[in-house]
Amino acid sequence: MRKFDGDKLVVATHNAGKLREISALLAPFGIAVTSAGELGLKEPAETEDSFAGNARIKAHFAAKSSGLPALSDDSGIMVDALDGAPGVYTADWAETPNGRDFPMAMEKTWSLLEQKSAPHPRTAQFCCTLCLAWPDGHDEIFEGKVDGSLTWPMRGDKGFGYDPIFVPRGFDITFAEMDPDKKHAMSHRADAFAKLVRGAFA
Repeated sequence: MRKFDGDKLVVATHNAGKLREISALLAPFGIAVTSAGELGLKEPAETEDSFAGNARIKAHFAAKSSGLPALSDDSGIMVDALDGAPGVYTADWAETPNGRDFPMAMEKTWSLLEQKSAPHPRTAQFCCTLCLAWPDGHDEIFEGKVDGSLTWPMRGDKGFGYDPIFVPRGFDITFAEMDPDKKHAMSHRADAFAKLVRGAFA
């Protein structure tokens, strides 16, 4: 396991919500964080069919383009009754000609569950794979998840993505209704980050 010993890191994302969440998780380590979007880097095509594969594409592209270590996150929601869909295609389900429309994606997901008369609870997992890559081509992978179930209609305005319909196990509110600090402490990203910290920063 290679340790991270620098003081600057590129987060390979153009998503402001994801950057905020990752920056908050890295804040205690005194690491200066910038994003691929802020550096004007392109978004590479995500051509793999796994979270780890796509995370590697993004992290290595950002590391080589910036000359700095880069951290990428590939995450999505896997719905058990939909055989794990949308999975790595979570963001794709939200794509429109005018940008991403997650309410549309959530409606599509719920409609598919209704068409299948999927039994309740409609279990799902948020999954996150982090890839920490260096400009020399080395990388380390860390995976996290949080279990829960889907609800309808959408509830809450504090999250992003699928948060308004995801109720984490043991709770009766959605991620989008939850205080952001509480969500960050238990999310799939927090789970993966705990492994990253133990492996690369400890």
